[in-house]
Amino acid sequence: MKIPLSIASLFLSVGMALAPLPTLADDFPNRPVRIVVPQTPGGASDALARIIGQKLGDKWKQPVVIDNRAGAGGNVGMELVTAAAPDGYTLLMSYVGTQAINGALYKKLPFDPGTDFVPVATLATVPFVLVARPGAPLQTVAQLIDTAKTRNVTYGSAGNGSVNHLLGEMFNAAANIRMTHVPYRGAAPAMQDLMGGQIDVVFSSLPSVSGAIKGGTLRPVAVTSRQRAASFGTIPTIAEAGFKDFDVNPWFGLMAPRRTPPDLVRRINADVVELLQSKEVIEAFAAQGAEPFATRSDEFAALLKADIVKWGNVVKASGATVD
Repeated sequence: MKIPLSIASLFLSVGMALAPLPTLADDFPNRPVRIVVPQTPGGASDALARIIGQKLGDKWKQPVVIDNRAGAGGNVGMELVTAAAPDGYTLLMSYVGTQAINGALYKKLPFDPGTDFVPVATLATVPFVLVARPGAPLQTVAQLIDTAKTRNVTYGSAGNGSVNHLLGEMFNAAANIRMTHVPYRGAAPAMQDLMGGQIDVVFSSLPSVSGAIKGGTLRPVAVTSRQRAASFGTIPTIAEAGFKDFDVNPWFGLMAPRRTPPDLVRRINADVVELLQSKEVIEAFAAQGAEPFATRSDEFAALLKADIVKWGNVVKASGATVD
């Protein structure tokens, strides 16, 4: 018996409707992926983005391009990502400074750091380290505190409201001292003046100064995390100097534009988590003073939400603001 064409067409339509629909994640990626780094080359964000970008490119069989878009404390690169299509092909290399601090620091932003991005995957935690010149009489936390009580001690930062600025204010409060903050337009000029003797100390991300520490051009005083850094185990912590509650260990991770499909977010997250367990990535991160930090995307979202509150309070207490 022949089935009427109209009925056959109906069966075919129903079958197609019931079949699983293809999603963006099914063939992602089929062209190059861009990771926007909202800082200049050479810093922690840039170094970690290049490590994970290379490994993702190898896994995906597609180029992963690192696009440095520095400016306005990271806001230039962040705004660029908010304008990108939510298809996974433009990602943001984020960290606690840009994502959790800028919203409280800047009076006006063309985006909301908490809602205009989708947390995709954490990558690493990176302790900051307090560094001084090798010949300076500020070789320990105790020496620094004693010196600050007898003369003016200056600390440099990448600018008002930067993580290294806020760390200095947190240390001032914990140690009951008053170091003078000297803001710069970026970390590089602060480091130049530190080595030249124009300022006394700087709180810097460990990856940014790991080479200088190994080469002996900077002396580490203490790291800001509660535990010693695995790759720099000889550097004591600020907590060991008697400040047991001092624990700052900023995270770095990948964000995507708002409305990026959840299945695509899960796909990228799974690939990143897999790579963070590889020996090559662990060793490459360790060389930068970073430790892999893997979470689900929903765990990352909860972390961001909590840190926006935490760092917002620190910014408020410091009085820092940027117009």
